[in-house]
Amino acid sequence: QVQLVESGGGLVQAGGSLRLSCAASGSIFGTMGWYRQAPGKQRELAAIISRDGNTNYADSVKGRFAISRDNAKNTVYLQMNRLKPEDTAVYYCNAYSIGSGVFWGQGTQVTVSS
Repeated sequence: QVQLVESGGGLVQAGGSLRLSCAASGSIFGTMGWYRQAPGKQRELAAIISRDGNTNYADSVKGRFAISRDNAKNTVYLQMNRLKPEDTAVYYCNAYSIGSGVFWGQGTQVTVSS
């Protein structure tokens, strides 16, 4: 059974930092990533990382966020620095399970106050 469990969300003031974690289980995983959805907006890609470490970021977070992964632990992280109110959203972990397809976590709320 494939499961993705996020943690690390919360309330932070503008300029602060948060570190999100996503613990995946039940498979070997290829590409993993973080998506976010703000109120009234479509879900959008924040960052993705391949199994060998290649990364891509949305322009809005480039230079402030860093995605990483630990393949032995099946865990992907998102270090979020210099947070802005515009970063407020529900953040969802996403992973490609080799042999089973794409899976999503339940989401974790990130709120950045001005």
